[in-house]
Amino acid sequence: MKKAGSAPLVALVAMIAIWGYSWPLMKIGLRHAHPFDFAALRVGIGALVLFAVVIARGRGLWLSSYRMAFVVGSLQVALFVALTQFALFYGDTGRTSVLVFTMPFWMIVFAHYLLGERMRGTQWVAVALAFAGLVLIVAPWKLTSLEASLLAIAGGAVWALAAVFSKKWPTRGADTLVFTAWQLVFGFAWLLALALVSRPHAPVDWAPEFIVALTFCAVLATGLGWWLWTYVLSHTSAGLAGLNSLGIPVIAVAASAIQLGERPPALELAGMSLIAAALGLLALAGLRREARFA
Repeated sequence: MKKAGSAPLVALVAMIAIWGYSWPLMKIGLRHAHPFDFAALRVGIGALVLFAVVIARGRGLWLSSYRMAFVVGSLQVALFVALTQFALFYGDTGRTSVLVFTMPFWMIVFAHYLLGERMRGTQWVAVALAFAGLVLIVAPWKLTSLEASLLAIAGGAVWALAAVFSKKWPTRGADTLVFTAWQLVFGFAWLLALALVSRPHAPVDWAPEFIVALTFCAVLATGLGWWLWTYVLSHTSAGLAGLNSLGIPVIAVAASAIQLGERPPALELAGMSLIAAALGLLALAGLRREARFA
C-alpha cells in the first residue's frame, strides 16, 4: 500500500460527500427528464470527464480486451443506473439510497455461490440484520411503494453481481481509470438506446435546477466520483474504503430530509438503522482482519 499522508482520507471523505449528496440531486433531475434521458446524459458526460482525466494524466486510451468492460458496463453502469433512476423516480430518495446500498450483502451471497467463498459468523449476522431492515423498509404487508423498493433492491443486487463477475474474471494489466471510462462508454450506449426506443416521452426540461443537478451528477458524482474511488482503492485498505457503504446512504437520507423535506416514517427509520448497523459491522470486521494481517 502506498503512503500518501492524509490525501487518501481526504479523497474518501470527498467521495462520500459527493456520492451521498448526489441522491437528492438525482431526484431533482428526474423532475425535469425521463429516467432514461437523465441516465444517458449523466453517464455520457461522466465518460467524457473520465477520458479527459486519462488524457491529462498522459495515459493510453485503449484496452487490450474489451470483453469485461462490456460486461461490467452493461450490468454495473447501464442496468444498475437504469434501475436506480426508476427507483428514484417512483420512490423516496432516502429509502432508495439505503436499499441500493444493500449491495455488500448481495455480494456476500453471490460470492458464496459463484466464487465458493465461505460466509463467516459476522457476515451471517450482518446479512440477517440487513434482511430484517429490508423487511421493515419495504413493508410488504402495506404494498405501498413496493415497485420502487424492488427496483432499488434489484439495483443493489445487479451492482453486486457485476462486482463478483469482475472478481471471478479479473482484467489483468488494464489501467483502472481507463477500464472504468470504457465501462461508462458501453453503459452509455445501452442507456442511449433505451432513451431512444422508449420514446415518445416528454423532452428534457432544461430548467436551471436541472442543469445544476445534471452537472453535479455527471461531472462530480459520475466523473470525479469514480476517479476518487479509484484513488482511494489504490491508497487505502479495503476495509477503510468499504466504509463508504455506511457513509453515503447516511448523507443521502440527511440531505433528502433537509433539501426535499422527506421524513421517513418510524418503521422505515428502524429498518435503515438495522441496515446501517449491518454495514458498520461488516466494515469493522474488515478493518480488524486487516489489522491482524498487517
